[in-house]
Amino acid sequence: MTADQDGTLLSVEHLRVYYHTRRGPVRAVDDISFTVRRGERFGIVGESGCGKSTTALALMRMIKPPGRIEHGRVLLNGIDVLGLGKEEMRRMRWRTISLIPQGAMNSLNPVMRVRDQIADAITTHEGSRPSSELRERIDHVLNTVGLPRHVAHMFPHELSGGMKQRVCIAMAIVLQPQLLIADEPTSALDVVVQRVVAQTLLDVQEKMGVSLVLIGHDMGLQAQLVDRLAVMYAGKIVEIGPVEAVFREPLHPYTQLLIAAIPSPKEKKPLRGIPGLPPPLLNPPPGCVFHPRCPFAMDVCRVRAPIFREVRPGRQVACHLYEDGAPKSASDSKDSQ
Repeated sequence: MTADQDGTLLSVEHLRVYYHTRRGPVRAVDDISFTVRRGERFGIVGESGCGKSTTALALMRMIKPPGRIEHGRVLLNGIDVLGLGKEEMRRMRWRTISLIPQGAMNSLNPVMRVRDQIADAITTHEGSRPSSELRERIDHVLNTVGLPRHVAHMFPHELSGGMKQRVCIAMAIVLQPQLLIADEPTSALDVVVQRVVAQTLLDVQEKMGVSLVLIGHDMGLQAQLVDRLAVMYAGKIVEIGPVEAVFREPLHPYTQLLIAAIPSPKEKKPLRGIPGLPPPLLNPPPGCVFHPRCPFAMDVCRVRAPIFREVRPGRQVACHLYEDGAPKSASDSKDSQ
């Protein structure tokens, strides 16, 4: 079945990205697979250093040395972007797949006006255009992200953090891509501005009908914005499912602990963290990478890595708790102890 027939726009298959050091390879992304459907909002969540941003850069073919894409396929509209030449990939960026980078302040050129930066993206891919056309397109894209047209004449330092982030969104959508990757677009913003930027992303996604990959560590934000959610830990995806199902019944122990750590405005309770630290990706532990921190770890977890598999319709998880003969869920395991 082709990507068009089953509604899949992006298919990532067994992707591995390593950063090579003198002490050995750092396995930043270690054999992950997932799909994104047309028009879908797909979230990737996890602690800092789990491989989320490296995944985003790999999808854009923007991994720099000493990083290297070791293995896998990234099929976009059925085309493996990892097999494209540099010029072919350059043409695909912005037009088919586009990135809203982490940290708007560092992404915008401080000595160029906003209009010139947006115009540069257009002319680089489409060649020289009439000034009237550029002005009209820049005004339109700024309006799409909720910014007045006079912002086009301003420099980045004259804008607030939220306005800078929306300029980055405008630049990412100006060529109307099919897939938009947002790498922690609200992480450096206060709570009120986060809401504005998040709503802008939703409005843009709905108006354009693009697929959105939202990367972040805020489980609460993911719950509000995405249709399906992938949970990453130590370079691996440990769970994927519809976001409502994941929050109603998280399967992987790591997902359960992430959700339990979300503060509740309705219920007064002490803040809960996840004990321990993520493992070093240079030398990850044997077996399941989460077993040193897992409250349900079994002997098999220490010696054999679990297989990432579908355990329920639309629900995939990598955990020995869901193998044949094991408890149906982590909560069942806890009750049986």
